[in-house]
Amino acid sequence: MVAGAAFCPSCGKPAASSLVAVPSGGSVPASASAGLQPNVAGALCYLAGFITGIVFLVADPYKRDRFVRFHAFQSIFLSVAWFVAYFALEVLLTILPGMLWRLAWFLHSALGLAFFLLWLFMMFKAYSNEQFKLPVIGDLATKQA
Repeated sequence: MVAGAAFCPSCGKPAASSLVAVPSGGSVPASASAGLQPNVAGALCYLAGFITGIVFLVADPYKRDRFVRFHAFQSIFLSVAWFVAYFALEVLLTILPGMLWRLAWFLHSALGLAFFLLWLFMMFKAYSNEQFKLPVIGDLATKQA
């Protein structure tokens, strides 16, 4: 055997010094191949609502991470709640006359601001490695994760 050679010149077998240990299963561990830390992935679950929530539920290795799954489901459920509330207020805006319409428009604006601030808060909590549970939605997300 020649020193420093990767293969034996006479038989062609790999030299002992060049063997690389591969974990059972033949793949690289998730922590070595993952591009994002769980806290970053959890925060990104909220970025585009249910779209990024679904993306992180089906993407490897995040679909096996309980923390990321919780935030993905909570993001999906929060997006659905926002859509239902927004749609209900839109219907209310179309049927209310005059002064009541102004009140509904104020509620519509306040609800939009509240959901925006909640969205930022949830991204911050996920980035801080916290599994902050929203009322009702958080319990549903915990059951699904």
